[in-house]
Amino acid sequence: MFRANGGCGYVKKPDFLLKADSPNEVFDPKVPLPVKTTLKVTVYMGEGWYFDFSHTHFDAYSPPDFYARIGIAGVDADTLMKKTKTLEDNWIPNWNEVFEFPLTVPELALLRIEVHEYDMSEKDEFGGQMCLPVSELREGIRAVPLYSRKGEKYQSVKLLMRFEFV
Repeated sequence: MFRANGGCGYVKKPDFLLKADSPNEVFDPKVPLPVKTTLKVTVYMGEGWYFDFSHTHFDAYSPPDFYARIGIAGVDADTLMKKTKTLEDNWIPNWNEVFEFPLTVPELALLRIEVHEYDMSEKDEFGGQMCLPVSELREGIRAVPLYSRKGEKYQSVKLLMRFEFV
């Protein structure tokens, strides 16, 4: 959430959490609410792993098998993760997949993006992540940088994505 304000450490609560209609009214995230908007995310492709990782980092004898997990972290009704197909032996995966996320409380929703390398014999390997406040997303095609598990930005790794509110 702090990426929304340049990392200064303060994010104002949404108005509905600050102004109640009655003095005893409290926001309950478990109460079913109507869908306010639907976020449509298109994951086109990824690139940059070839430059930021050694060529044997993921697989010793073949290029990596990448897949992306795209989802929403927020109130229970909005929380959901979806997965692209796994593309075998490709340093520049080209998924071209569309995902839709109906959102009841978009003000509290975060778009979660993770990339993993599929490994049949062991645990899948981490390839990058990003978390973006849905309230800060702008419609259009964007190059989304990915970060390590420690939160360090990779120099070259990015995903080409489109964001739309429908």
